[in-house]
Amino acid sequence: MFSFCTDPALLDDLPWMACYLTTGKHMAFYASFGTVLLLLAITAPVALLFGFLGAMATRSQIAPLRWLGRGYTSMVRGIPDIAFFLFVPIALDQGLEWLRHKVRCPDWELPVRQGNDFVVCDIAKLPLSNAPQWVHEGYGFGTAVLAFAVVFGAFAANVIHGAMTAVPRAQMETAEAYGMTRRQAFWRILVPQMWIFALPGLSNLWQILVKATPLLFLLGVEDIVYWARELGGSKTSTFTYPHPDWRLYYFLFLLVFYLALTQVSEIAFGRLARRLSRGQATAAGDALRKAAA
Repeated sequence: MFSFCTDPALLDDLPWMACYLTTGKHMAFYASFGTVLLLLAITAPVALLFGFLGAMATRSQIAPLRWLGRGYTSMVRGIPDIAFFLFVPIALDQGLEWLRHKVRCPDWELPVRQGNDFVVCDIAKLPLSNAPQWVHEGYGFGTAVLAFAVVFGAFAANVIHGAMTAVPRAQMETAEAYGMTRRQAFWRILVPQMWIFALPGLSNLWQILVKATPLLFLLGVEDIVYWARELGGSKTSTFTYPHPDWRLYYFLFLLVFYLALTQVSEIAFGRLARRLSRGQATAAGDALRKAAA
């Protein structure tokens, strides 16, 4: 980046470090922090949507929907997260390629399953082999988001279902006595009030989601942990910027980053909890009323 970085061997300590920290790989390392934050920003609402739909299905009076909701939450919660993180992208990728293969290559005579290999025609691959690099990276990132959303959506469904149960039944009966339909009472009475009961569990899920982001490396996404390991490893004299094993410092930097992110999250959830507690018949709501009196 700097003009004086033409020959790192002739640089002193500070100029050498300035050149070292502005290499192309370090720029990718810095960009990977944005990848993690983008993953969190997209996954959280998608997982919350999965959780809300799962909770509604669990409460449904239609038996197949109720079985589907309970099966989803029980299955995902009972299987190790890492297994689902690896299963969902592979199953989704092969399922979509198989469908495209059936449509685009109907005359294909060879079996798709050839031993341990999954082989489809070239025009059925996702993404196509001649697609730009950003398409490949975006596709991998999208499957990663879906894998995270499926796993954490199941836990969110359990939290939201418990929060719905915590809303006093008398309020629903009062709403129905005033002429509201079951649907109206659900959306106007139950849903607005259940968030205060769901917030503690959802905040814990958010913190777990933050801690799970290093699993991006397993899904083929070059995240901050991947770059910290690559850049911090020992570099011999064959590299442009040789250095000893600096992984301790790189991972220490990641530790500070995650601690700062969780601290900011705790402050945000605390403020949100105080806002949702206003007017609620909870201990936090009573405390706010007494403080305002």
